[in-house]
Amino acid sequence: MAGPDKIWERIAGALERLSPPNNAGAETGAYGDVDWTAHPAYVWDGSRVRAIETLDTVGLDTLKGLDEHKQAVLANLERFAKGAAAHDMLLWGARGMGKSALIRAAIVNLANERAYNVALVQITSDCLPSIADLLAELGKQTRSFLLFIDDLGFGAGDTQDNLALRSLLDGGVIPRPSNIRLAVTSNRRAIVARDWDESQARHERDERDNALALADRFGLTLGFHPCDQATYLEILHAYTDPLGIDVDEGEALRWAIARGSRSGRSAYQFACELAGRAGLSL
Repeated sequence: MAGPDKIWERIAGALERLSPPNNAGAETGAYGDVDWTAHPAYVWDGSRVRAIETLDTVGLDTLKGLDEHKQAVLANLERFAKGAAAHDMLLWGARGMGKSALIRAAIVNLANERAYNVALVQITSDCLPSIADLLAELGKQTRSFLLFIDDLGFGAGDTQDNLALRSLLDGGVIPRPSNIRLAVTSNRRAIVARDWDESQARHERDERDNALALADRFGLTLGFHPCDQATYLEILHAYTDPLGIDVDEGEALRWAIARGSRSGRSAYQFACELAGRAGLSL
């Protein structure tokens, strides 16, 4: 039976065969002098990695109306940081409701409040076919890494990226390194576009079924929905009250209507407007 090192080499080879990797990073030193133990976050562009010294995020307390979501994400990441079994995560739903903010805030909370050391590595979906080199590098480290793909969405023709992500999530009997997990945000639970014509040929509908099956490969799936009026105002006050800013709630609601939704994002934007008027930073 092949040992762990040989098994991981097979995983890397399988991912590389989905699309030939970009070798420019290997030739020029894709990782340079990056210290994988020193920073809270990193960005991978498909050929190079960049360290992020400070992870910009709001505090968990500012994310209102998401108590169950926060508990689920924190519990999962704490298990992951301890080396216990942990899920890949799909956060889906309404735009501006704190999906990516929750991931960032949870990473910062683990480090500052719980003394756990999990690094965020942000990647884009178009890097997936050539990600084997990055995974091999992270697999050598003793630290835990959460690969983060923000605002993911596949169209009907994005088969290659879809297959690459499915290979990462579900490798069958071949294990993934235990220090790597994924967090993905999307506006749709199915991750695929909704403009699929059901009159298309059967094999094309089969491809859609394959895409829809991607969501089932995440062990932890959390839905984010538009907030009600009370939650919207609660989020707004979480930003303005510490600054001593008075809020005209009628104006705040009109602001949300003008933007088409009550969300954490529109609440933050109105708080930014009020802080700017008062000559304050937010």
